[in-house]
Amino acid sequence: MELPLLPTISTFFIVLSAILVAIGWYLILQKKKLAHQKTMVAAAVSAVLFFIIYISRTIFIGNTSFGGPDHLKIYYTVFLVFHIILATVGAVFGVITIIAGFKNNLALHRKIGPITSMIWFVTAITGVAVYLLLYVFYKGGETTSMFKAILGI
Repeated sequence: MELPLLPTISTFFIVLSAILVAIGWYLILQKKKLAHQKTMVAAAVSAVLFFIIYISRTIFIGNTSFGGPDHLKIYYTVFLVFHIILATVGAVFGVITIIAGFKNNLALHRKIGPITSMIWFVTAITGVAVYLLLYVFYKGGETTSMFKAILGI
């Protein structure tokens, strides 16, 4: 089985970001503030790398449609929409949480940090599930770039 390079790399970065968030959470529970900060910055960088790869692939290559059985397509689509909404909410919460931490607004940071982390863990898990459904369990469907779709070339 040959896995696609860019989706595999981007999925690696989203999983890495979730692992780093878990480590960061552990570190702050151990009162290791500087290590927590560095780990959470690394988690954010990993998430941004995922996003850059994902957006670049979406614009220049396109998105892969679900290639599994037709009777599962509606379930996949609902699951994908849930994942996208969750990822968007998680990203917004992530930015707010990081800004609060850097501005030393620890009341807000402590309040939403655990929520942000939980959202991010579920986002990473559902992201891996999307990857598995698109590239491992089933052969991916058609891929068309946004440019081709818009311009018809």
